[in-house]
Amino acid sequence: MSKSRREFLRSMAGAATFVSVAANAEAATSDTPSPVSLSQDPLRPQYHLLPAKNWMNDPNGPIFWKGKYHMFFQYNPNDAIWGDMHWNHAVSDDMIHWRHMPVAIAPTPGGPDQEGVFSGTAFVQDGKVGMMYTGVKKSSLQDATIKDSSLRETQCIAMANDDDLSSFTKLPQPVIAAPPAGLHVNGFRDPSPWRQDDWWYTPIACGFPDVGGSILLYRSKDLRSWEFVKIFAQRQPSFEAYMPWDVWECPEFFALGDRHVLLFSTMGKAFWQSGHFDTKRLTFSPERMGILDYGSYYAPKTQLDAKGNRILWGWIQESRPASEHKAAGWAGMMSLPRVLSMAADGTLRYKVADAAQTLRSNQQQLTGQAGKTITITSCCGEAIYRATRQPTLFKLVIEGDRSKETWMQIEFDPASSDLISIDARPLKLSRNNGEPIEIRLHIDGSVIELIVNERIAWTRRFYYKGPAQNATLRWEGDDSLDSVTFWPLKPISANRLT
Repeated sequence: MSKSRREFLRSMAGAATFVSVAANAEAATSDTPSPVSLSQDPLRPQYHLLPAKNWMNDPNGPIFWKGKYHMFFQYNPNDAIWGDMHWNHAVSDDMIHWRHMPVAIAPTPGGPDQEGVFSGTAFVQDGKVGMMYTGVKKSSLQDATIKDSSLRETQCIAMANDDDLSSFTKLPQPVIAAPPAGLHVNGFRDPSPWRQDDWWYTPIACGFPDVGGSILLYRSKDLRSWEFVKIFAQRQPSFEAYMPWDVWECPEFFALGDRHVLLFSTMGKAFWQSGHFDTKRLTFSPERMGILDYGSYYAPKTQLDAKGNRILWGWIQESRPASEHKAAGWAGMMSLPRVLSMAADGTLRYKVADAAQTLRSNQQQLTGQAGKTITITSCCGEAIYRATRQPTLFKLVIEGDRSKETWMQIEFDPASSDLISIDARPLKLSRNNGEPIEIRLHIDGSVIELIVNERIAWTRRFYYKGPAQNATLRWEGDDSLDSVTFWPLKPISANRLT
């Protein structure tokens, strides 16, 4: 399993401090991969967003503003491992084709974020875009919010200087300087403000000893002076993902359909809860809960698109050893945008945004071709499999054409008609009566984004040695297969340096 931010922070406990930009620059060696080697790496995706080199993680502050989509994300400008967190910036007309911008927010020496600009969220106030984020600096153990690393987290604000969001001016002091008095928390980060009536509200991620992950709620009239309201959400005994000092990271709360949704990430997975929100008592009553994605997917963040759809982004993590992605010179990527919707029963639905269809070329379709192998050239393509309304036993195997190594396996057994098995893990499918099974796959370099019936998502990383391979998709079964549609997908850049 790839490391969570919590584990990364723990690994920093023995370090005197985070390495500064200047020190990293002086320490650069000839071992750093060149742009040529990066552009020729077949494991780098061709249509997912990632920086030209080095490490990235959480999506931060995505926003549609003045006709453009802006994506900010956690970024280490000096190495392909976690550390020295900045906010990088990319801009797009369609959420698919991206243009890199200069780093948007960097640590300020001597400031509250001198050790790192951690995750946060965009807001619009008086016609201007701002970012509320967590700043991190070294501190005494007494004042630390991350005890085992002696790091203090505070909530900060930076306001955009122009409508291009190309530069920001920070408020000199944190707007939330410490956790509530008397609360013994571990972790205090990831603000996500929303506006409701005359107030701004924000959840803050934290954890309590012997309880686990929790979310604090604050409110403000002006985004500058904040007051603690209550513990908004907290791990219950029925919630199995638990460590004594766990933190419910990257919380976000929003209305969707006739309900509200709470997102948070913990123990290497991103979770959702849906239910009803009492706006007077500020009480959220969750009724349903699930996992957003069962694979390499963490720290999701949402935004509204130009049409008002709720768009979900996630950090696709590496699952190979740090030594390997450091040697490769890059790590992590952004997921494709997923449109969220709310089903009548309160469960979350998601599908890849239609904008991704602009990448399609040379559509090919097969009908009733069980046993047929499909080739996705250079692991850059999309496929949709549909099984009949009463599917029989089938298996879909995705593997490398040269290595024959299995990269993902999806199985269905009609004896357990409400389940589908992905990489040997049975998952509840909850199909409507007579509903066919639809399996949608996006394959790109070293990642598979899988969505089944808009209910189950699984992001899978795969790695191989040597020159580029093709992905082969093999359906094993009898007459369950109704149709297969597949497309090669066009890269979003000429050299993989997206």
